[in-house]
Amino acid sequence: MESFGAIPVFVTVAETGGFSPAAKLLGISKSAVSKRISQLEAQLGVKLLHRTTRKLSLTEAGEHFFQHARIAHQAAKDAQDAVTQLQGEPQGRLRINTPMSFGRLHLAPLIPVFLKRFPKITIDMVMDDKVVDLVGEGYDIAIRAGDLSDTSLVARKLAPLQSVLCASPEYLQSFGMPSRLEQLVEHNCLVFSYSRDVKEWSFIKENHLQTIEVKGNYRVNNSEALREAILQGVGIGRLPTFVAGPDIKKGALVPLFKEYQMPATTIYAVFPERQYMPAKVRAFIDFAIEYFGDELPYWDQ
Repeated sequence: MESFGAIPVFVTVAETGGFSPAAKLLGISKSAVSKRISQLEAQLGVKLLHRTTRKLSLTEAGEHFFQHARIAHQAAKDAQDAVTQLQGEPQGRLRINTPMSFGRLHLAPLIPVFLKRFPKITIDMVMDDKVVDLVGEGYDIAIRAGDLSDTSLVARKLAPLQSVLCASPEYLQSFGMPSRLEQLVEHNCLVFSYSRDVKEWSFIKENHLQTIEVKGNYRVNNSEALREAILQGVGIGRLPTFVAGPDIKKGALVPLFKEYQMPATTIYAVFPERQYMPAKVRAFIDFAIEYFGDELPYWDQ
């Protein structure tokens, strides 16, 4: 069937919502995508897509075709995965999405080592703090932390994610070391704006949870930018230990209230559910767990 070869193109267009993102994902030109869809419509004798200058949408016939084409496309992927599992060495293109700070600090050093071990794999990594649609944007793996809302994805734990409250020696010398949690209201508290609890910090001691409302003159959506302000003595801040760990080790940052714990979460690798896990995905996840250190990641040692 001649139209079968156009199924991956059509499914990608439908999932990404346009010719341009589909072309980018497939690694071909926009005109090639448009031509393939036109050929498919001519072969089927129906219009599959409504095209306007602003958006692209499926016709009624397109909706019906998409439901079946998506199943066929997934079956083809499963068949490919089943075959690659029999190959001795993982190979192919691996698309990874990761948050900016974690990607720069910990995945960027990991990737060269991984590629030396698996030279037949090619990496396409995008660092972005927004949550992406893995299937729609064609990612094999995304690195995410905390609660996972998308139940259609499979998650593998990579490492625990701890947070620490810290300040620079300069700040503490100028404004004093708080000895009680309640004294935090007297300090300039710098916050990570993507946090769920921007206006309050929680502390746990002997299974007792205490919450302190905080305020300060700086809010930012990047952990490394927050770290820079804390290092320069602007205020007290909460950082993930994968960001603060090296500075604490060398004394550039001082951890506060070490008798308390801040609520911990988990760093996951998430990926679309498939009948067969691609060998390249399994290789990357197993390697990352080994590299980071599993239950005690190297940044917490």
